Amino acid sequence: MESRDPVPDLPERIQGLKPLAYNLWWSWHRSARHLFRLLGPHAWRESDQNPIRMLDRLPERTLKEAAENEEYLEHYDRVMEAFEEAEGAEDGWFRDQFGEVESPLAYFSAEYGLHSSLPVYAGGLGILAGDYLKECSDLAIPVVAIGIIYSGGYVHQRIREDGWQEDVEEEVDRTYNPISRVLNDDGEPLMVRVPVLEPAVHVGLWEVKVGRVRLYLLDPDLEVNRPWDRNIASSLYVSDAEQRLRQEVLLGLGGMQALDALGIRPRALHLNEGHSFLAVLERIRSQKDEGVGFEEAVEQVRATTIFTTHTPVPAGSDVFPFQLMDKVVGSYLSDIDVGRDAFYNLGTNPEDPKAGFNTTVFALRTAGYRNGVSQRHGEVARGMWRHLWPERDLAEVPIEGITNGVHLPTWLDAAWLQPLLDEHLGPTWIENQDQPSTWEGVEAIPDDALWEVHQDLKHEMLAEIDGRARAHWLKEKVPAPNVIAFGALLDPEALTLGFARRVTGYKRLDLIFNDMERFKAMVTDRLRPVQVIFAGEAHPADVTGKRLIQKVFRVAEDPSFAGRIAFVEDYDQELASHMVHGVDVWLNNPIPPKEASGTSGMKASINGIPNLSILDGWWIEGYEGDNGWAFGDEEVGEHEEARDRAHAEAIYGLLEDEVIPAYYERSDDGAPDVFVQVMKRAIGTVAPRFGTRRMAKEYVRRLYAPAMGLDE
Repeated sequence: MESRDPVPDLPERIQGLKPLAYNLWWSWHRSARHLFRLLGPHAWRESDQNPIRMLDRLPERTLKEAAENEEYLEHYDRVMEAFEEAEGAEDGWFRDQFGEVESPLAYFSAEYGLHSSLPVYAGGLGILAGDYLKECSDLAIPVVAIGIIYSGGYVHQRIREDGWQEDVEEEVDRTYNPISRVLNDDGEPLMVRVPVLEPAVHVGLWEVKVGRVRLYLLDPDLEVNRPWDRNIASSLYVSDAEQRLRQEVLLGLGGMQALDALGIRPRALHLNEGHSFLAVLERIRSQKDEGVGFEEAVEQVRATTIFTTHTPVPAGSDVFPFQLMDKVVGSYLSDIDVGRDAFYNLGTNPEDPKAGFNTTVFALRTAGYRNGVSQRHGEVARGMWRHLWPERDLAEVPIEGITNGVHLPTWLDAAWLQPLLDEHLGPTWIENQDQPSTWEGVEAIPDDALWEVHQDLKHEMLAEIDGRARAHWLKEKVPAPNVIAFGALLDPEALTLGFARRVTGYKRLDLIFNDMERFKAMVTDRLRPVQVIFAGEAHPADVTGKRLIQKVFRVAEDPSFAGRIAFVEDYDQELASHMVHGVDVWLNNPIPPKEASGTSGMKASINGIPNLSILDGWWIEGYEGDNGWAFGDEEVGEHEEARDRAHAEAIYGLLEDEVIPAYYERSDDGAPDVFVQVMKRAIGTVAPRFGTRRMAKEYVRRLYAPAMGLDE
């Protein structure tokens, strides 16, 4: 997987553009993004906002002119000064609170959604991990991250003419990824042998710079490995059980070996979900090598291990047959003198002991600090796993709730909304974003000013959707009904609901169609129409999810809905950003209590997009009565049809009685004052409480500090 250096020899005066392009710090600092955009707005757009690709394509003349342009150089110098200060600074919030720490905490995750230029993520878990690393950089939290680079390609969603989702793999060209090979002392690519896997499997390491944080991605796609072994990391979350276990061996055991090769002995370990569970076993092995017995080694490792579970259902855990565990890791247990029964008992679910080795159960038992990803999910997780602590009352089950957050500088619109906030919140609002008082100035923003910004963002979103639909028409010659279904006829004046997330059964993509005639009446209302933009991918193996997409697509094609229903294919970070900036209301209606947290609604709210959401996940904490709309707290029984009907009727009632009137009732300046007040409350209440700033500080104070033996 070797690749050429795509960045040309830059003029000496602007040579700093290369290290800036290879550090994703630029991706959440608008002045840095603007620095690249100034070199050529069209080239920036055509490169998918990837500065490495853009620099490769720019004419030499353009770079030379930039190096001689005084106005550009003034901006360049300001950005480079801020970048060098941020990257090299040793101080920050963490050091102010806890002093200098020599050994970092190791953060393990199977996926990281940092930017579209590095496609090593599949969904919300990865986006959350990416946001979290950015915040760790901002706060100078001493974290080193471990993940995997996937070689087989990135899966794109394509919707056929009949509305069925096809999964199209695109080979990933690493040329333009913001990654660098890790080299050994001889200047050769560093290789690490992964324990357990036989014949020997080696991984190389790629370094990703995320501001001050370093992420190391393990890569088995090396010539030294057999073809089967080179494909261990061909794609994320493979369905084959043995290949998936081998992938988790690579992440957990290989990741710890990689840290050792880098000279990093982490002070504590944080597992983001159970995919890296074997990192715990490798730490136990290192304790036993120092002469510690198994039980004592487990206790020592437990005292410095944090585990975050994201799933609200038992089926969300990886469970491997014991025979498969024997085949893959049995010899390793013998080599490190760990009894098979003692190890397997740690991963056996007492409620289903014959099912196999449960990675979530193992992680819960071997981590001294455990948390769900919202207060509600903490409650659900305590109920799910209370049988692991049968001697304790439910309230005393040791699983906390730390609610997820979103990285504000990444997800807040930078072009129009951030300048408005700069004007009304003052120059230090980014630094003090987790303080509720910081956001009091939102109320002083003139209604018409906020509404004008929102309209600009809405038009930008619709232009993006229209451009995608036009590309289908131009390149693929799709029929006109398909072009309309992709969003070509969306109305910028209509109240626009957004529904975008992973498509699976419990998220009920089609709930709003429950009473089709009532829904159609709102969509086709001549004076106060409603339109809905859907987006999201189903897992390649999820037939139910694909059927839901097809159902929505067919409605979107139906002329009787006047082109006001759209399904936009290939949901990615770029489309997500447009949607959380540009729709009018964010719709969310999963079956409770299956929403562990959810972060898309947070991203919408911080941009002034109110939620219309069921009371589950984070919205139970976030809803305050005047910052959006909520439903689903009433008793509706357990019958599926009755439940769905009641929830759909609640949505219709809120739309008809509150949302639609608020949106369409305009004052003399053209702004819907009642609706804008909800927008302001959404920003002011959600931004300080549901950002990664609050989340990261909470992790540090409640979990990291005690696991690392630190005192404030």
